[in-house]
This record gives sequence, C-alpha cells and structure tokens, in this order.
Amino acid sequence: MSGAMPAHQPVVCVVTSKGLVYSETFIQAHIEHLPARVEPVYVSGSAWLTHDGLPLLNIVERIAKAVAGEVGVDAAALQLRAFGRHLKRRGVQAVLAEFGTIGARVYRACERAGIPLIVHFHGYDAYQRGRIEAHRRGYQKMFAMAAAIVAVSHAMEEQLVVLGAPRDKIVYCPCGVDVAHFAGANPGAAPPTFLAVGRFVDKKAPHLTLLAFHKVVQALPEARLIMVGEGALLHACRQIATALQLDGKVSFPGAIAHAQVASLMRDVRCFVQHSICAADGDSEGTPVAVLEAGAAGLPVVATTHAGIRDVVVHGETGFLVPEGAVDRMAHFMTVLANDAALADRLGQRARTHITAHFTRQASIARLWSVIERAIAQAAPNPHRAPAPVDECAQFPATR
Repeated sequence: MSGAMPAHQPVVCVVTSKGLVYSETFIQAHIEHLPARVEPVYVSGSAWLTHDGLPLLNIVERIAKAVAGEVGVDAAALQLRAFGRHLKRRGVQAVLAEFGTIGARVYRACERAGIPLIVHFHGYDAYQRGRIEAHRRGYQKMFAMAAAIVAVSHAMEEQLVVLGAPRDKIVYCPCGVDVAHFAGANPGAAPPTFLAVGRFVDKKAPHLTLLAFHKVVQALPEARLIMVGEGALLHACRQIATALQLDGKVSFPGAIAHAQVASLMRDVRCFVQHSICAADGDSEGTPVAVLEAGAAGLPVVATTHAGIRDVVVHGETGFLVPEGAVDRMAHFMTVLANDAALADRLGQRARTHITAHFTRQASIARLWSVIERAIAQAAPNPHRAPAPVDECAQFPATR
C-alpha cells in the first residue's frame, strides 16, 4: 500500500483478484504508488479479503454463507453487503476496480454506498468473448453507473464503445514503467541474442516467435533466444524448439523476478513479441514488457496488435509486422542481428520515447486525475467523515 499518509489523504479501495499474476505488475504499482490511502480488497472466488487476508464477512455471515443453499440465503448479495459495509467503515471515497470483470461484481455495492467507481480494463476483460458474454448484463449496468472507464490502448477505447461504454466516460491511460529500474541496455555491444518476456498463452503466440527465430538461426547460427515466462503453452514450445533443432539456442528460464528481467535486458540485442488476437477473441491491452524493453534501451520487434502500435514507432524505435507474419518478423530480427549500430540507434530512440510518454509517474498521475475528479464530482467535501455503519446490515438477507 501507499504507506503512512496524513489524515486528510483521500481513501481509495483497489479491488483486484487474489494472488496477482506475476506479469500484472501494473496493479501492484497502483496499490503502492497512488497518492492516497489505498485499501486493497482481494477477490478470490467467492471469498473477499482485506490486504491482511481477513474476510469481509463477519462470523454470522460466514456461517450463513456456508449454509446458504439450505436456508435460502443469497451468498453473492451477502458478500456485496459486507463489501459495502467495509467501504463505509474504512471511509473509502472511490473504488478502483482492476479489470472489467471485477467492476461488474462490485458496481451494485458502490452504487448503494454512494461511492464513485472507476473501472480499469486491461485486456481479456475487453476482448475475450466468453468473459464478455458471461458479464454482458453486468457490463451494461456497470457502464451506466461507473464514474469513469479506463482503457490502456486506443484500440481498447474503440472496443469499449462497441461493448456499450459511453464514449464520454472512457479515458485513455496507458500503463507506465519505472524508467530508472529499466535502464542500461547496450544493444550495440550485445551479442545477437533476442529476449521475449510474457506468459505462454495464445494471445502472446510464443510459438510464432519461435518459428521466426528458427528462420533467423538459418541465416545466423550464432543467434540466441531467451523466452521468459510460464503458461499453458510452455511445454509445447519446448517441444517445438526441440523439433526445430534449436536446443542450445533457445532457453526457457521460467518466471523470474522483475530485477532479473531488467538484468537480462541489459545483455541482449533486441526484444521480441508476436502478440495476436486469440481464437476466443482474447487480446492484449498494452504489454508492459514492451514498455520495459523500450525503457531499458532495446529496439522492439513486435506485431501491430492492440496497444503495441501505440508504443513502438516503426522504423524509429523498432519494427512492427502484421499478426501472423512470421517471415516479416524473422526479416527484421535478422536485420538487427546483423546490424549492431542500427540496434543501438533504435534502442536509444526507444528509451527517449518511453521516457517522454510512458513513465510510471505519468501513468499514475493520469489515473489519479481520473480518481480525483470522480471524488470531487461525487462529494463537494471529500474529507467528510464516513457515514455511520448500520450494524443491522451485518445480518444476511434471504432471497
């Protein structure tokens, strides 16, 4: 959380899934760096927990939830009531829902508590057809109630309009990175080693990155590829690497610490990512690893997918190819493998570009301005004392 804050600091509840995915560092950045007293709530299945791991439900409610099916208690309504009570008790002035699916679960409690809701979409929640269909009705009501809807790419802005979000509520707020932490790459002096960082899932298409690299190796046998991450496609990618006789040329270190990623970026020639729209519609927002690579000073070879085209300037900070264009990706990778000076120039421009437009400070400031405006519009006096809690509301309602 944000640490010790003066008493007059605004109070914001950040609601997200329990057990942040290792690649979702942007959510942790919101929790740690928003200029507010941040009260995280983690949703884990049907359990809602404080940052200390304590359930929002009191003992009576937990008992009622355990026997909900037998006594006719609506367990979901029970949890929402406890969440609303928690917001009032903690003096929360705004709720930031990380992912649209979380927003669809909490909007009713925010509405009843009279607390503005900001819904931050990130990727699958705006694109994956199964998720969208499951939350279709909730999304429409959430869009109507929310104070603001945050999109991390220009493509996502348009997608949210298609889904029914009012355009005047949508705010473009891309993720940002710590440019001091990701610095020091020297692609001009590095060997022809490529780096990919991300989950091994369909939308990141690691298998297509491998196919492109295979073509690079045919032209330049000394080339190497490091693929960082874990996921459902990892085993298949290992098999592909073996089948293509890339053993010893491709390494799979798994999920590694952020500091280790930054260190790897200082020793490679180029960052690569072949993101695509998956068969189920799932797509990226703006991949943070692409931002981190640019901040480090690496050229990026990637696809014209989602928010990537907001970040990578073709021919200036890297190269972009259409989704599925393995040959084109291999071509630009080979160009950079053979031209260290070009890699160095593009990498320097990439760092300048990220530093100017995609820092963590700028991203947090943009997001905070959205939250601050929502608080101001909801209450002329944002420092008013929280309303007293109705203890009778602790007891479960029946259907």
